[in-house]
Amino acid sequence: MEDCLFCKIIRKELPANVVYEDDLIIAFDDINPKAPVHTLVIPKEHFSSLNDITEAQHALMGYILLKIQMIADKKGIAESGYRIVLNTASDAGQDVFHIHFHLLGGRRMTWPPG
Repeated sequence: MEDCLFCKIIRKELPANVVYEDDLIIAFDDINPKAPVHTLVIPKEHFSSLNDITEAQHALMGYILLKIQMIADKKGIAESGYRIVLNTASDAGQDVFHIHFHLLGGRRMTWPPG
């Protein structure tokens, strides 16, 4: 999608503090963090939300979760704990319509979250 903010970051048209990147995903620090560690992890292929994921992407979704585990370790929050948030559609708080996982940590999380 040409106008997608995250697609522009993937194409390096917009700056981001990239903490991990490979052929399938990119992870970068959120510009408006909600925790001491707030990293966004996104597939390079554009999907608007979880509602657009099919069984064909099940391996990609599993891959993303494994990479989130690695990034949490790299960020120093794997042992103390972290939260993964995936907002789907407007009522859930999704603002950028490119599927993205929020990796949050570095402080004690509260419940319920919203």
